[in-house]
Amino acid sequence: MNSTTDLKIRAIITGTTGMVGEGVLHECLNHPQVEAVLVINRKPCGVTHAKLKEILHTDFFNLTPIRDQLGGYNACYFCLGISSVGVKEAEYYKMTYTLTMHVAETLSSINSGMTFCYVSGAGTDSTEKGRSMWARIKGKTENDLMKLPFKQVFNFRPGFIKPTPGLKYTQPLYKYVNWMFPIGRALFPAGFCTLKEIGLAMIHAVTKGYEKNVVEGKDIIELAK
Repeated sequence: MNSTTDLKIRAIITGTTGMVGEGVLHECLNHPQVEAVLVINRKPCGVTHAKLKEILHTDFFNLTPIRDQLGGYNACYFCLGISSVGVKEAEYYKMTYTLTMHVAETLSSINSGMTFCYVSGAGTDSTEKGRSMWARIKGKTENDLMKLPFKQVFNFRPGFIKPTPGLKYTQPLYKYVNWMFPIGRALFPAGFCTLKEIGLAMIHAVTKGYEKNVVEGKDIIELAK
């Protein structure tokens, strides 16, 4: 593990109008080693901060109109994604694999020294051959991201996530199941992490590196320290 603890992070974050992206943004804005953040959203994220710049852009399959604003960053925290529930495979593939790869290919062609952190999920199928549609597609996305000419690629696979208090994009379900977190963390610590830990782990992945490209729950907890 190569530590560059004096490194200043200039990060691009996607998905900040979702729970994970908002949480990662929150940690970045409050971390002294993050000096600038660019968020790319289809709608305003509603956050104002001296470090923060926001680009509103509706078509993530065509970044040409904003390409000249994407240079000079050394990290991308890709938190954009959709649920597979009720979605047909072709649509899920397009919105998960095709969209992610287009953004990543664009960024890797502009910022060769960038570390790309992708929010995947626990149970992702690296073989791309399992029964679960979403797990296969996430696995293919992870595998192909690691072929791009980034400095580093880390695929984060959180399980149950405890939200950060006070943020507005917390999924309603979590309000009813948060009581489970202390029990789950005690019994199955690798499957339960906090949103704060995910944000800090992503920051530390850039500043310290990590020996694994696939960052499971237990790795997230370790990397967040």
